[in-house]
Amino acid sequence: MQEGRLHAHADSFKAGADGYDAHRPSYPREAVAWLVGHVGVAQNIDVADIGAGTGKLTGLLLELGAHVVAVDPSADMLRVLHQHFPAVRAVEGSGERIPLPDSSVDLVTFAQAWHWVDIDAASAEVLRVLRPGGRLALIWNSRDESVPWVRDLSRAMNSGQHAAGAFKPIVGAGLAVLDQRVDRWVQETTRDGIRSLVTTRSYYLVASVAEKETLRRRVDAVLDAHPETREDPVHLPYLTEIWIAAPTSRADS
Repeated sequence: MQEGRLHAHADSFKAGADGYDAHRPSYPREAVAWLVGHVGVAQNIDVADIGAGTGKLTGLLLELGAHVVAVDPSADMLRVLHQHFPAVRAVEGSGERIPLPDSSVDLVTFAQAWHWVDIDAASAEVLRVLRPGGRLALIWNSRDESVPWVRDLSRAMNSGQHAAGAFKPIVGAGLAVLDQRVDRWVQETTRDGIRSLVTTRSYYLVASVAEKETLRRRVDAVLDAHPETREDPVHLPYLTEIWIAAPTSRADS
């Protein structure tokens, strides 16, 4: 993807937070507990949730007892996050510009966000804000395309995902990936829920009116073609993949 188009896709999330919040999935609680366990007891850690959006991950970190600062470049996303979690400190910023002091957090998380950043700049910022023994967690939800109707849906959406275990995120100098976890789970939704999910994707948000209509017709054709999706409820299988990285000088700590 060309750099200009990448920025256009990233910028598409600066509005439409209500739709994003309503239709994007959360993450398995046990997976989030696992990543927190790489740092220590949740009640004793400070977390910077970068690209926090409307708080899908923030809320789970809070449930586990962590102290969280939510960071996002979109004021609209942070508006919704504040509605859910009014006590959380929520500030505008980005992976390349984390508005926190040096050595101030034990864990930095990027959920659905690392692929938007300048890897070298964001890695340098992560190293700056992490305390000794700190960790970086990179998290993605993707639809489980080993299921035939889900694979057809992704093709209709122009959005094929990587196969579980076949992808490893790139981190910048001074960081190394230490561990990975994959969770398979199912979200109960509806046909309209899937249609609405499509409208939260960056490629839909930057599309022309004609392209959006074509995409919607393709998705409807898939929903009508498969017995699993012809009636409500629809059970949409997901993969949640998490990678844990650490500063290389502390990787064996």
